Amino acid sequence: MRFGIFCSMQIPRPWAEDSELRAYDEALEQVALADRLGFDHVWAVEHHFLEEYSHSAAPELFLAAASQRTERIRLGHGIVQLPSAVNHPVRVAERVAVLDLLSHGRAEFGTGEGTGSVELGGFGVDPATKRAQWRESLEAACGMFEQTPFAGFEGEWVRIPERNVVPKPLQKPHPPLWLAAPRLESALIAAEAGIGALCFSLNVEPEEAAMWVREYESVIASDRCVPVGRAVNPRMAFVLPMHCHADEEVALARSLEGAHFYAYALFYYLMEGATHRHGAANVWQDFSDERTRSYDPTRIRPRDGRLRASFDPSDKYTIRGAIGNPGQLVALIREYEAAGCDQLAFLIQAGRTEHRHVCESLELFAHEVMPEFAARDASLQDERSARLAAAIDEALDRREPRVAVR
Repeated sequence: MRFGIFCSMQIPRPWAEDSELRAYDEALEQVALADRLGFDHVWAVEHHFLEEYSHSAAPELFLAAASQRTERIRLGHGIVQLPSAVNHPVRVAERVAVLDLLSHGRAEFGTGEGTGSVELGGFGVDPATKRAQWRESLEAACGMFEQTPFAGFEGEWVRIPERNVVPKPLQKPHPPLWLAAPRLESALIAAEAGIGALCFSLNVEPEEAAMWVREYESVIASDRCVPVGRAVNPRMAFVLPMHCHADEEVALARSLEGAHFYAYALFYYLMEGATHRHGAANVWQDFSDERTRSYDPTRIRPRDGRLRASFDPSDKYTIRGAIGNPGQLVALIREYEAAGCDQLAFLIQAGRTEHRHVCESLELFAHEVMPEFAARDASLQDERSARLAAAIDEALDRREPRVAVR
């Protein structure tokens, strides 16, 4: 089991003149602290126009800044939006390669389709074509990493002439590839492409995660897996809210509201984006008004002392995740470890959770929870790699040589 942190730059209203500056400064401090404490990954999202929910519009710049403040933590795009109207694949390949060089080979290349009418509509992307655009752009970017010169690409959405795309990434043949996977269907698409699944749903329980892992690995081991890149990344990371404090009630008081706001704002843009008042809406106030009517804190208490990701998946106000004391977190994470999860990526800053509390939580988690899993990590990773080695070799044999024109 490995651990990451998940950065989305949430800035609920009301805003001060320095709100965005403070959010970025604090996030970089949190990444530097996580690096010193031994966390394995930081993931930075890419979103556009989603005020309050995410002000992380240029993750490549944030990760580049983080690369100069850290030494070992992996720097993950979680994710780059790949419809070509949002990010042209040449520019994506160049930026990922530069990040890999600046970090001395620590980049992770997570990709996705983008979602919602506010984001995709802002770039003129038809949601019906976003998956096809993602696939073409990813194929093209992988070709740029491996070919000298790049032979070019001609598809329905991406047309690029022969060019030598430089620089090339330090990691060979390319940084590990990932796909945003909010649903099992998306995780299986990742498996078919031979890439890791970033499971962004906040309420996948350990039992469900075990099923996702089984289904994902079964596709990796089948002839459905035809890698898009020259290496297979058969990993699954699950995202959970996390706050660790010796007193469970303090952990809840400090961070549960933020986790609920994260879920509320996500649903807001997915469900009500068409009526969103750009520059004028107050998502935090809407959240506060609805919470006053329906929020019942007794519903997120552990049953029989066991933490759960969510006590009612149909209700966004029952998200709990890994919020509690060290003993509760150890017990919950053991279940995800037993389910075969490779990594838990923690949403640590959301809503109005205070920076100093986030740092205190990271410190306590590193000292009281991580040692429980560190000793087993290498053997479990080796065991999984050995179990899938033959399937990965067969999958790479199925990969057709990349050509310029289809």
